[in-house]
Amino acid sequence: MPVIINTNTAATLAATNLGKANSMLQKSMARLSSGSRITSPADDAGGLAVSMKLGAAIRRSEAADSNVQNAISFLQTQDGALDSVGKVMTRISELKTLSLDVTKSAPDIANYDTEFTALKAEITKLSVGSFNAVALFGGTTVNVSTTEDGLASGDVVISKSNLAADASVAAITGGANLAAITVLQTTDAITSVAGFRAKNGADSSRLQFSSDMLNVSRNNLEAANSRIADVDVAKESTALARNNIMAQAGTSMLAQANSSSQAVLKLLQ
Repeated sequence: MPVIINTNTAATLAATNLGKANSMLQKSMARLSSGSRITSPADDAGGLAVSMKLGAAIRRSEAADSNVQNAISFLQTQDGALDSVGKVMTRISELKTLSLDVTKSAPDIANYDTEFTALKAEITKLSVGSFNAVALFGGTTVNVSTTEDGLASGDVVISKSNLAADASVAAITGGANLAAITVLQTTDAITSVAGFRAKNGADSSRLQFSSDMLNVSRNNLEAANSRIADVDVAKESTALARNNIMAQAGTSMLAQANSSSQAVLKLLQ
């Protein structure tokens, strides 16, 4: 093998290997410090693309669940109003029965009518209630998106009961006084309100199941994204130790390769 000084092949090779070891060492430190397996697109171009899509789906799932929870809050507010209407109707029914007492004088019945008028006003107020400026009643429908992809096929349609226009309720609120209504009419009105509450409960139950499904979906999306994007700390720590040793060994060998050329000087002495 010739002895030369212009080209130190051993030092060049050692420098190349040292550069590779340092690059891997820096990459391991970057992964461990960030907690991410993909610190640059070059690490896993395809995995990065999939991770970005999964990350977006996770955020959409969280937003969809927030919307569903708001819809549940809307229904709970609506049910609170219906509960109050039911209690008012029960009291009106009681007042009507009390007004039929033959021992009651005209002033007594007039007092009952005064309360009846106040209770009718309360029903009217409740029937036009709103939640964040959205009417609680009115006979219209609202569509609640319950999927992260926003497809209409996943919507839950909520029917807003038309409380004010319900015939049974209107028969009570339209009565001039207790003498103008019957006990049967109050019973019919209470039955209608009970039906509205039952529909409300069914919608709330369905939305809760939709929320549960969104949470399950989000958890699995997060698990899938983690397998792609998150670093395995135990595995990467091992790689860090190996790369650190390789870098130190490369540095030592580069020093040895650089000093080997000095043997030529002995030939020139």
